[in-house]
Amino acid sequence: MGTQSLVAVVLVLSAALLPAAAAAQDAPQTVVELKLRDGSRLYGAVEREAEDAITFRTVSGTVLDVRRADIGSMKAVRGALVDEEFLPEDPNRTRLFFGPTGRSLPKGQVYFGTYEFLMPFVQVGITDRFSIGGGTPLAFGFGEADRPFWVTPKLQVLDRGRISAAAGVFHMIADGQAGIAYGVVTVSDPAGSFSAGAGMAYDNEGDRAPVVMIGGDRRVRRHLKLITENYVWDGGGVISGGVRFIGERLSADVGLGIPLGIGEFVAVPIVNFVYVF
Repeated sequence: MGTQSLVAVVLVLSAALLPAAAAAQDAPQTVVELKLRDGSRLYGAVEREAEDAITFRTVSGTVLDVRRADIGSMKAVRGALVDEEFLPEDPNRTRLFFGPTGRSLPKGQVYFGTYEFLMPFVQVGITDRFSIGGGTPLAFGFGEADRPFWVTPKLQVLDRGRISAAAGVFHMIADGQAGIAYGVVTVSDPAGSFSAGAGMAYDNEGDRAPVVMIGGDRRVRRHLKLITENYVWDGGGVISGGVRFIGERLSADVGLGIPLGIGEFVAVPIVNFVYVF
């Protein structure tokens, strides 16, 4: 399969995940999450408070009088109203499966995760625009002197709400040094996003190779979204797709990656976890 065919395939996969812009509000909003003692959750705003009850208006416009004895908790949450349903924000918005989006990690926020159970990583928001992190594989056979590790500085250079852009480096140090310097742009609304990036792979011997990334995601349920992340380089590429299960702070990705241009069909499972502090 040639490079042009690869580009066509990943464009179709990514574009298929984009939602209709009219289905969602233009920007995330902050609402109150009201959790009742029976386990049910309501999203909206508190209109009136009394000593023994509150009046609560849901995002769909329903007004309820709720006894304080029935309330488990109340807190502000961010999310979006899509087709009259409030969808809490994905805690792992700065990444697809592996590659970054144009969104930034807020100052003081930290996430810890693992790729494929064997590659733990951490990322810290230093400012609202700049974050840095790193990791090392949980694999046996490495001596302390030759254990590989990587660092991942990332700087957001544009934030216009629906459009964001970032630049960064994935730099690995092992016996030698190698990595990818990249730039990525993300166009999004609360129901989905489309990301396109370009990078230059390099090593300390002077080799260089361009890489193109095209990906996207689409929310299909309150706690579920579809994701695709695809790469094209000279003579090959990778197509991947799967789902992300979204919790309040924890997200879990499950998918398949298919290398292209290797002469045979191979499907590699993708299993990632990220917890946001």
